[in-house]
Amino acid sequence: MTTSLQYYGDTEAKKYTTNTRNQQIQADMTYRALELLNMPPSQPAFLLDIGCGSGLSGEILDEEGYTWAGVDIAPSMLQVALEREVDGDLFLQDIGQGFGFRPGSFDGAISISVLQWLLNAETSHPTSSPPHRLNRFFTTLYSALRNPSRAVFQFYPSSDDQIQLITSTAQRAGFGGGVVLDYPNSKKAKKVFLCLFVGSGGGQQLPEGLEGEEDDQARFERRREKEKKRDRGGKRKALKDKVWILKKKQASHIPLGKEGVPRDSKYTGRRRKPNF
Repeated sequence: MTTSLQYYGDTEAKKYTTNTRNQQIQADMTYRALELLNMPPSQPAFLLDIGCGSGLSGEILDEEGYTWAGVDIAPSMLQVALEREVDGDLFLQDIGQGFGFRPGSFDGAISISVLQWLLNAETSHPTSSPPHRLNRFFTTLYSALRNPSRAVFQFYPSSDDQIQLITSTAQRAGFGGGVVLDYPNSKKAKKVFLCLFVGSGGGQQLPEGLEGEEDDQARFERRREKEKKRDRGGKRKALKDKVWILKKKQASHIPLGKEGVPRDSKYTGRRRKPNF
């Protein structure tokens, strides 16, 4: 059975990232996941991007003003993310083995088109079975999220039994919440989201799914509204290139009659070397 690690080699990772249709789908689902995540406006937050791949969702997190870290099992996808110079911290991680983050590290989590990979058995060993992998994943994720918070997953189940297995395992790990269906009557536009809650602070309620038929115009209008909000709110980050960094360092080292001027560093914003 094919796994995400086997599927996304060097060639597939680059093809997936440069495909404009993939970029559009990933962007639409990331914006919707953020809507369901329902983070407080104008407040900084540290988010976890589960299955971050080449950083397509991470770019949107950057634009929305969030700090983020991403995990992925495919070294080729993470290599592409490094080449694209995404802002998030990247970790090579098999999420089916669980996380090692400190308790309460993240204010929320999103995941796009990843959760279904946990339903594949890596080996014939009992601990590699989907129920064991799902249990390790949800138990350690629950610990890594602060209380209260949310985690939103868009995924592609092949049956109702898979949805039941995933939701029941998440509930046993301590999560509240459930499944949100967008466009349930459309074969083309139907999307499945798992919206999970940590804690019950604020009386968290399961969001309602979108109804009707989604078309290109609707997607365009939603994206345009997002762009307007980012322009008005000033959330879009300015690019901090080498020139900006050097000017900032020079300005910070002008004494101006003050004592304790910090020493210079070698940091210039250069591209990090891949270590995967």
